[in-house]
Amino acid sequence: MNKFNALRIYSEAGKVAGRVVEAALDELSGGEVVFKTAYSSVNYKDALACTGSGGKIIRKYPLIGGIDATGVVISSGDARYQPGDEVICTSYDFGVAHDGGYSQVCRVPADWVVPLPKGLTLFDAAALGVAGYTAGLAMELLELNGMAPGNGKVLVNGATGGVATLAIDMLSRLGYHVVAVTGKDAEHEFLRKLGAAEVLPRQQPEPGSRPLEKALWAAAFDSVGGESLAWLTRTMQPGGLIASFGNAGGIEFKATVLPFILRGVRLIGVDSGFTPMPLRRKVWGRLGSDLKPRHLGDIAQPITLEELPGYFDRMLKGQIKGRAVVGIS
Repeated sequence: MNKFNALRIYSEAGKVAGRVVEAALDELSGGEVVFKTAYSSVNYKDALACTGSGGKIIRKYPLIGGIDATGVVISSGDARYQPGDEVICTSYDFGVAHDGGYSQVCRVPADWVVPLPKGLTLFDAAALGVAGYTAGLAMELLELNGMAPGNGKVLVNGATGGVATLAIDMLSRLGYHVVAVTGKDAEHEFLRKLGAAEVLPRQQPEPGSRPLEKALWAAAFDSVGGESLAWLTRTMQPGGLIASFGNAGGIEFKATVLPFILRGVRLIGVDSGFTPMPLRRKVWGRLGSDLKPRHLGDIAQPITLEELPGYFDRMLKGQIKGRAVVGIS
């Protein structure tokens, strides 16, 4: 494809915005692998980056957005990949300092590429995308630290977000008792359909101010940060595990050391951007097998490149649920 469409992000007159333009292969960032993009997705980071709402996420302009993509290899300068191979690319500098997935053709370093695992289609892998990979990585890290279905309830904060909905589905599939917390009263039934055993409104149980509160959760998946994360540290069971992977509620939280030294609570950071490749491939393999969500069809909705700017706006206003899969080619 000599010419193709892409959503390129510009910083002009102090404003950041993306628009669909015609692009060419020689304009793309460098790399050994060129693939025809089938699908990308929309992550909270994409919405921040493509609107300039989250500080300096994008490190150069203009740049094609999209921090994940799936597709079929067109050409490769690396022997590990051949034309026709189905592949995934997420994370690293993709869509941040390197042209990303909102393009009908992508060119990326071979070391960023993951072969499509058994059990997933290109659509499935995009429906998972960075969000699904983050949820899967959180599962892997918490299980390595002893999380098991018999230990007690697992809380999922910000439950209608992309990572959270996928985490609920994964946890319920493996037999965990999932408690979903959301501020969206209309979505309780949706969360139960995904596998939540309980759905609580935000701020219930009502947060207290003591350094240690009633021990409620064996584990927690937190995409909110801020005061919600502080509350979680105070309400974990002895040996409780918290996976932290988001900051929708703020980047700061106030806590004491008491949950950590008196209850042995462990706060585990989940960095999906630069996971070593052996672990990355292991998690993607699990996403096609034991961690594959049972309700991807309910969680994912298709949209087009042209619909992206409006979708970013609704995402930042908290008006969406689940995942958006962007049909590229």
